[in-house]
Amino acid sequence: MTERNTVLRSLHDVGLAAWFGGSLMGAVGLNGAAKAQGGSWEQGARIASAGWAMWTPVNAVAIGVHLVGSSGLLAANAARVATQQGVAASTIAKTVLTGAALGVTAYSRVLGRKIELASSDNPSDAEKSARHPLDTGKAEHQLACVQWIVPALTGGLLILNALHGEQQRPAQQLHGMWRRYRSLAPHMPMPNRHLSR
Repeated sequence: MTERNTVLRSLHDVGLAAWFGGSLMGAVGLNGAAKAQGGSWEQGARIASAGWAMWTPVNAVAIGVHLVGSSGLLAANAARVATQQGVAASTIAKTVLTGAALGVTAYSRVLGRKIELASSDNPSDAEKSARHPLDTGKAEHQLACVQWIVPALTGGLLILNALHGEQQRPAQQLHGMWRRYRSLAPHMPMPNRHLSR
């Protein structure tokens, strides 16, 4: 393919990089620093909650930018997805991973907000938290797990993105399209048979 999709590819890659990098830094750096510097559970939870609350709008923009770029690239490469063997499978895998990462990211934020309310020293937050009592130990354990799942899923998306890049090499495109053609028409003769006669 000679057509360039620089803007779409940039949106896709920059958004995904921020989503992956932010989630990994939060799980490693922010949560670790909050535990080390917090002193008590409440103080540590407040530090972590404040950091994640600041990151949430940036993360939402990054995810939105990634999805715009991803949708645009899918539309631009629709013919290749349909005709090059292997591209549809990796595209489906990428879509499934993206959906899973979105779901886990949203669930992580819900748990984080509950812990934020439970650890807050603001009376109105304490009221909201009292209306929906929370097992903080269980919620914190779940949050620790899902905050590691997000970088694992988005890291998987980065690997699939690298695979897509390799599949776009001209030789890979020709080979994949030929294999796709052969799978649809298995009784067609191979071109080199004609050459050998």
